[in-house]
Amino acid sequence: MSELLHFWQTHANELARLVAQHIVLVIASTGTAALIGIPAGVMAFHRPRFGRPLLFLANVAQTIPSLALFGFLLPLPFIGGIGPRTALVTLTIYAFLPIVRTTVGGLRAVDRSMIDAGVAMGMTPRQLLWLVELPLAMPSVLAGLRVATVIGVGTATIAAAIGAGGLGEYIFRGLSMVDSTTILAGAIPAAVLALVADGGLAALEHRMRQRRTSLGLTAAVGVMTLLIVTVLPWAVTIGASSAVVVGSKNFTEQVVLGELLAQAIEAEGVPVIRKLNLGGTFICDRALRSGDIDVYVEYTGTAVTAVFHETVPHDPRQAFQQARELYARGAISALDPLGFNNTFAILVRTGDARRLDLRSIEDLRRPAVAWTPGFGYEFLERADGYPGLTKTYGLQFGHAPRAMDLSLIYKALADGQVDVIAGDATSAQIDALDLTALDDNLHYFPPYDAVPVVRTAALLSRAEIGRAIARLTGKVSERDMRAMNRAVDVDRRDPRDVAAAFLAGLR
Repeated sequence: MSELLHFWQTHANELARLVAQHIVLVIASTGTAALIGIPAGVMAFHRPRFGRPLLFLANVAQTIPSLALFGFLLPLPFIGGIGPRTALVTLTIYAFLPIVRTTVGGLRAVDRSMIDAGVAMGMTPRQLLWLVELPLAMPSVLAGLRVATVIGVGTATIAAAIGAGGLGEYIFRGLSMVDSTTILAGAIPAAVLALVADGGLAALEHRMRQRRTSLGLTAAVGVMTLLIVTVLPWAVTIGASSAVVVGSKNFTEQVVLGELLAQAIEAEGVPVIRKLNLGGTFICDRALRSGDIDVYVEYTGTAVTAVFHETVPHDPRQAFQQARELYARGAISALDPLGFNNTFAILVRTGDARRLDLRSIEDLRRPAVAWTPGFGYEFLERADGYPGLTKTYGLQFGHAPRAMDLSLIYKALADGQVDVIAGDATSAQIDALDLTALDDNLHYFPPYDAVPVVRTAALLSRAEIGRAIARLTGKVSERDMRAMNRAVDVDRRDPRDVAAAFLAGLR
């Protein structure tokens, strides 16, 4: 607990910013869902022919996993892309169903005699709706808002995977570092926000059930006003910002590299927005091409095989030149390598390597029939991943490979949950967890030199980007990268501090 409190104290400003982003995401999405969902619920109640398909579509949308929905929305124009826009659309979709359902349920529960009394008094259908039906149904509607808000607080944590900010940044950062303190630093405030929102709305719902006051129009106007006040300044700031946007994938080395780029650019006097822990290769590449980020670090072998689906040469210079030419076709500049090659490493427990005399990947043929492999999601699908590896080495595993996040895969091997994994050659977990890398004796894996890839338009408009990255060219060795990874993963140092210390050593 003391470590957690110390973390919050040392990251107070960042914590406040992430909490504010989280609250804005929830208020904006739930408010938008209310503005759309309450009228839709009224329409669905009074026109069942319209209501049935509406509720069906809302139910279908609710069953789509949030990460999958993010993936569907990313490539779409206007509502897609990296950042809060896609997150707001996704959260609004999830908040829509409970609001529509409770609105319909509340209207159905209105005593028919109240409606008849209103008709007898000469009320028009509009007057009946605003003066009788909605006031009586409003406690039920508020219950739907309560459910939608709590769902939104939880789902908003996943929005960090696409650079939308919020407390999920700590959770994803902690997962990449396998650090429970950092995970709890984001999870506990998110849980507190959910409890506070639930308790506050529950009290308001109870009060409304007692008073039966007409708050329909007032609530709608209040939500709309709050939505404009909170979201509009945020949206304008994001849209008008002249900062350089630095991205990264979702594992330790990438976060550290993202910090190196960000701090090097900031040293040139240029403001930087960090969108780190974005997910895998394909999310980062899409973000770069759409202009949602300006620069991130990619690996030559990954670029040629996974991004462009071409065969990569085994000569590092040829691989880099091929990646540079392929990127240039899409108005992206691949700058000179940083200085290290982070190839895949096929890892086993050191005890197993000694007991079974495992020296090369080819030696896995004997024990593979009884072993369970574990790989990252990308590795299972990539052309230079699992399918090609098993074909090249003739491996036949006795169990289907287990797919898991890269941040968890080393610990899973060390704990005996899987028997062989594909990790990173520069990972500090190899030594820390007593793992052994097997020799790629058939030279299956191509070179994976780390290279910054930058939108050419950003590079031409901001010469400082090129100058900043040139300071890092050829300066990051495999030993340096492994040491920085160890500082984060094993010593639990903040990636920002680790990057700052390395840059200070270059001066």
